[in-house]
Amino acid sequence: MIRVILLLVILIVGLSLGFWIGRHNELPLTLGSTLVSERKPLYYRHPMNPQVTSTTPAKDEMGMDYVAVYAEDSTATSSSPKTGKILYYRHPMGAADTSPVPKKDEMGMDYLPVYESERARPGQIQISPEKIQQLGVKTATVAKRALNLSIRALGSIQIDERRVHTVSPKFEGWIQRLYVNTTGQAVKRGQPLLEAYSPELVTAQQEYLIAMQGQQALQQGSAQALGTARLLAENALQRLHYWDIAPAQLQRLKSLEKPLDTLPLLSPVNGVVMEKTAQEGMRFMPGEPLFRIADLSSVWLLAEVFEQDLAGARLGQMVQVHINAYPERQFSGKVGFIYPTLATETRTVKVRVELPNREGLLKPGLYGSVTLTALEGKEASLAVPDSAVIDSGIRQIVLLKRGNGQFEPRTVQLGLQADGYRQVLAGLEAGDEVVTRANFLIDAESNLKSALDGFSKNDAADAGQTPLQVQPGDH
Repeated sequence: MIRVILLLVILIVGLSLGFWIGRHNELPLTLGSTLVSERKPLYYRHPMNPQVTSTTPAKDEMGMDYVAVYAEDSTATSSSPKTGKILYYRHPMGAADTSPVPKKDEMGMDYLPVYESERARPGQIQISPEKIQQLGVKTATVAKRALNLSIRALGSIQIDERRVHTVSPKFEGWIQRLYVNTTGQAVKRGQPLLEAYSPELVTAQQEYLIAMQGQQALQQGSAQALGTARLLAENALQRLHYWDIAPAQLQRLKSLEKPLDTLPLLSPVNGVVMEKTAQEGMRFMPGEPLFRIADLSSVWLLAEVFEQDLAGARLGQMVQVHINAYPERQFSGKVGFIYPTLATETRTVKVRVELPNREGLLKPGLYGSVTLTALEGKEASLAVPDSAVIDSGIRQIVLLKRGNGQFEPRTVQLGLQADGYRQVLAGLEAGDEVVTRANFLIDAESNLKSALDGFSKNDAADAGQTPLQVQPGDH
């Protein structure tokens, strides 16, 4: 009987103990489930490309869900264990905010610790992968290439000064009839411009006719008298030549054997009337300009070349000209003259480009540009894209990618600039990788962090505390 009672007591105690242990084993499981369910992801990454991230749940181009990344996952996948002293805590999404103690952001996410082992070496900038993704950093490899240096200068079409002619009579007279009466009218060489009456012309014609008649009358006379008559006729004819009377009019004078009341004034060249002061019925004096005629079969492009590009302009150089009025066409010309003076206001020198204008498309006043090939690269040299250079005016810097989110500012010596690249004379080697996009943002962020470091050190020194160390590029 006693044995039965003892067995019942042991059974009851065992059941109670088992129930108590079961209850206590269930509690951690429930608590663990609750903790797992309350974890918040740092961000979401592309299922096929971890470099593409999103702050909110999203789908890729194939409809697959982005994968949530937690703080534990980020720590577990780290290529090297983070050890050492915690320097500070940074914002989990890369915002410009740090804290010396653990805290949460506005979404309830924990700030991430930054360890002493993550500290960038002196002279380098540390950027987190998330920040690199946000900035859109792009890089290019330093390599050798042949550079073709081309200079582009702006200018305008001008009249060839050597092809401008002024029509001005050498005698006094009146305009009886005006044939060319509009500016811009095209004229041909030998075309009558006007009919002029001049008492001097009439007198000269009469003297010539009298001399001719005397010469004919003295055909049977002495040689001396005949020579004198011939000399008088030649002098009268020469005076008409000096007054630009056309040979056809002189021939007409000989055939008619009487003076002409009016004589035509002819165009000396093919061209266009640029200026006209002549009016029908007006009186003119010797040397007075009546017409200004320009031959536009060849024109000039006067280009303004900056002084730093002047070495690329050479006499006789063949160039390509683009005219704004004809964007689909290209004109070829030759450098005919480089002006000897520099305009101090614009720091430019005029370069004259001679252009044939057989079709008459190049009208004076049209704007255009000329491309001068200053140097054709024959030997390849190291070069970086223009966008990779940060020029402070005193020195030129590029950001060299070192891996693991580290970038090193490197001072370089540059040469020619052509084809969107800068020649590298010193500071880089072939195969180096430099930042070509977002380099100004990285540089600005580095300068900001340097300023924050200075403020932190000054504040800590004032308080007698150890300064908070902030790595350039981390937030």
